[in-house]
Amino acid sequence: MDASLATALIKLGGAAAFSLAALGSALGTGTAGMAGIGAWKKCYAQGKPAPFILLVFIGAPLSQTIYGLLMLINFNKIAAQIATNPEVAAIWPAVLGAGIFGGIAVGVSAWYQGGVSASANDSIAETGQGLTNCIISIGIVETVALFVTFLIGMAFK
Repeated sequence: MDASLATALIKLGGAAAFSLAALGSALGTGTAGMAGIGAWKKCYAQGKPAPFILLVFIGAPLSQTIYGLLMLINFNKIAAQIATNPEVAAIWPAVLGAGIFGGIAVGVSAWYQGGVSASANDSIAETGQGLTNCIISIGIVETVALFVTFLIGMAFK
């Protein structure tokens, strides 16, 4: 295979990882944002101040976009190695696949983190209690994206 085509396909894996992670972040923040607006309405209707922490919950799924960016950067480093080590070109299918499946995993993590954040918004707005449990629950979902981002590179070692 031509080295330039292998380089392009490896970079496509990075672009897929970033784009799919960002897609999940959009779905997650959208879900959490809708619930946050409903939670604010609930607070205002009850004459209570709206907790600021709801904004943190809404933004939580954005971190997965950063994880997608880290995968993109790492995959571009792999692509750059082809210039000095042409044998690296042979792993393009693995890198492309890792980008697609890693991006899906990180994106789904963001999407579900948005769902957990939505529930946290409702819970905190209604009761004002359980903040620690909500943050831990959001963090558990985040851990999936962290594992994928930092361990997927083991496939190339």
